[in-house]
Amino acid sequence: MTSTTDHHGDTPAPRRSIAVISHPDAGKSTLTEALALHAHAISRAGAVHGKAGRGGVVSDWQEIEQKRGISISSAALQLQFEDTVINLLDTPGHADFSEDTYRVLTAVDCAVMLLDAAKGLEPQTLKLFEVCRTRGVPVLTFVNKWDRPGKDALELCDELEQRIGLVAAPVTWPVGEAGRLRGLLDPRTGDVTTYHRAPGGATLAEERHLTPDDAARELGDDVTDAVDQAGLLPAPDVESFLAGRTTPLLFGVALTNIGVRGLLEAVRRFAPAPGPRVTTDGRARDVDAPFSAVVFKVQAGMDRQHRDQVAFIRVVSGTFERGMPVVHAQTGRSFATKHAATVFGRDREIVETAYPGDVVGLVNATALAVGDTLYDPQGPPAVFPPMPAFPPEHFVTARPADPGRAKQFRKGIAQLAHEGVVQLLVSPDRGDGEPILGAVGPLQFEVVAFRMEHEFGAPVRTQPLSYGLARLATDADVAALAGARGVEVVTRADGARLALMRDRWVLQALRRDRPGLALPELLVGAA
Repeated sequence: MTSTTDHHGDTPAPRRSIAVISHPDAGKSTLTEALALHAHAISRAGAVHGKAGRGGVVSDWQEIEQKRGISISSAALQLQFEDTVINLLDTPGHADFSEDTYRVLTAVDCAVMLLDAAKGLEPQTLKLFEVCRTRGVPVLTFVNKWDRPGKDALELCDELEQRIGLVAAPVTWPVGEAGRLRGLLDPRTGDVTTYHRAPGGATLAEERHLTPDDAARELGDDVTDAVDQAGLLPAPDVESFLAGRTTPLLFGVALTNIGVRGLLEAVRRFAPAPGPRVTTDGRARDVDAPFSAVVFKVQAGMDRQHRDQVAFIRVVSGTFERGMPVVHAQTGRSFATKHAATVFGRDREIVETAYPGDVVGLVNATALAVGDTLYDPQGPPAVFPPMPAFPPEHFVTARPADPGRAKQFRKGIAQLAHEGVVQLLVSPDRGDGEPILGAVGPLQFEVVAFRMEHEFGAPVRTQPLSYGLARLATDADVAALAGARGVEVVTRADGARLALMRDRWVLQALRRDRPGLALPELLVGAA
């Protein structure tokens, strides 16, 4: 793995922090590997034959991910491309894991929106784009799978403008329609790059660069058509991109590493450098301020031998040095940073120094939770806003399959709730021996069952509940709901009390019969 800690002496290399977002099956994990391959962080890709052969995909390190062929948790990779360090966060595409993706989007400065050439903008892509828009995260667009039949390139551009209000500004443009890719045009210069694909995309595709004249002689009308089409669209520029008016647009094939280097170059050219972040008191914490960082993810089970827990922090300001004393803002206590690592999939390297925009894994950080803040006690304190929590829509009760494993059961469920895999809800009627688990999507319960059995040795039995709606419950609400049928009041791990019910019709009936009920919505916070 390439060293990414320094550039020249004490001057850090430029940083970029990006996430890859898309609908399921658009090729996110494959693109992540292709980016790593082009940055020479790995020598050979594991995504050889698509989902069925993805056991070696670097970012999908969990056993359940490799068995199911889907990404269910975000993965952090740090790459160096020429003089720039790129912190790349791969995210789950499945809608059931939106909460993890949302947290990742609080830790990056730019997103790469990956589109399937045949499908264009899909529902989960739209949902995640709206999160980016709300947070002011600018978006690059990469149209994948151009080696297969798909939509017309200009049709995709129209879709981007009509559905999400982004004007496509081509950085590359395909020579040949979808399913007949002959090369990629650089609209700025008129040069064309052609590719000879490596078998299965395991290594870099061979590139050949053609001048405009050579491309016209070799590729004929296809080049003329590409030049004419790309000329209908504006050239990309940083100002309109950062303002959210345009999206630099690229085409390629992630599986065979075509067009991927161009994406890395676009990230370096367009993605913003790390900037200030607003604290809970409304002040902006500048990148030059003393060290501060926010925890955006907690993950256990990455090391099967040691069963440790890693807290992923995004460095917001200052310089992180391994072993430096820091303060855990939520408790006011000091926190040891001796065990710090850059994380490449499941592999780790000790990190001595990190800068704003970098992602550092703090090992054995059991005191840290998602949304916590760390800061240098020598500088002014900092507390960043808490991470968002999605309203749960699916609920099950959980209990140990073997009552003799009750201790392991409690420990495992608490750990998974701490990581944000599910929300842990305790009902006074059921007790903590049979907690309620709340989730955005039912696949999260599969993750719980798998990890409880394989990591904690405590298989669980779950029973679906008929609830589909959760609302916050004030003290007055709890008193007013006493004896109400079809409602269960529970306490979440953070102390909040929730009223669970079947649907909005039940909510309307409750408000009709019990005037004065508040039951406010659980709003997704903004970090």
